Amino acid sequence: MEVGLRLGRLRASLDDAGCGALLVTSTTNIGYLTGFTGSAGLLLIDADRAVLVTDGRYRDQAPREIAGTGTEVEVEIAVAGRQQLLKGLTAGITNLGLEANSITWTDQRRFIEWFDGTSLVATDGLVETLREVKDKGELARIGAAAAIADAALAEIWPMLDTGPTERQVASALDNAMRNLGASDRAFETIVAAGPNSAHPHARPGDRTIARGDLVVCDLGAIVDGYHSDMTRSARIGGPGDGPEAEMLTAVLAAQQAGIATVADGVATAAVDAVCRSVLTEAGLGDAFTHGTGHGVGLDIHEAPALSGTSTATLRSGQVVTVEPGAYIAGVGGVRWEDTVVVESGGCRRLTMSPSAT
Repeated sequence: MEVGLRLGRLRASLDDAGCGALLVTSTTNIGYLTGFTGSAGLLLIDADRAVLVTDGRYRDQAPREIAGTGTEVEVEIAVAGRQQLLKGLTAGITNLGLEANSITWTDQRRFIEWFDGTSLVATDGLVETLREVKDKGELARIGAAAAIADAALAEIWPMLDTGPTERQVASALDNAMRNLGASDRAFETIVAAGPNSAHPHARPGDRTIARGDLVVCDLGAIVDGYHSDMTRSARIGGPGDGPEAEMLTAVLAAQQAGIATVADGVATAAVDAVCRSVLTEAGLGDAFTHGTGHGVGLDIHEAPALSGTSTATLRSGQVVTVEPGAYIAGVGGVRWEDTVVVESGGCRRLTMSPSAT
């Protein structure tokens, strides 16, 4: 991964953000910028240097991980006196940027005391904006996570016909992903059957999956910190007919239309509009109750959002989901979701499990 180039890109944005330095408090952002994977630390970045302040637990780990990325970051171990250390590092800095999305009110009050005499500037998404476009190493890791989820679903799918509970299927998927090399599941795996599938974020329960049920399986894996996300839907025993069959066909058509729209330079809202128009034409517009997708990377939900209210434009190298759905109380729900890479002339799927009703 091109970790060594990221600090330079961030520094180029500091002036426009109105700050002479940035204190990075999000551990996810610290890992992105330095390669450090510890759970505690503060990263101070100005025009000339970057200093990671962490504690004694990471005395050996932090320098080793940072050295492996080729990033020029100094490591300071502060068992005590962290305030004094940071006060000295920020001496002469007039405006210090803080990550507004990752600090609490308590943190802010603490930093006002720590950095007395320095103006604190709220910044929004300086690092997250850099994270939107993935390099080759990041794409490889997301692709590996997608392949693990694909393999786990293929391994477990026959189980759906044997009368298991939702919880048993979800547990089997989680175990399969870990056995296939995932460090963890990307989120709480969703397996929802029958009426439960009408809830987009249903939690697996003890309901037995039966013939005729609509079933939604939403899963993802993590590899080296990078996530994948995929949803597949089916009706146990075959699509049959009636509203369940119509939902399966219409939602799959909406998803295929959405994927065909994704490309560099396309408005994210346009992808949402295409999916929504297909479902509206099928009489299911009111049953589509969430946005069409989201970015995926070090977090399972990142920018950009693919929704009707989004003003973003897709860029090559972004990784997003396309996941329209339809949900009818008392009948069930259907969602088709793939993780794709935005490219100049379209997109490339990373999740490759078959989409068949």
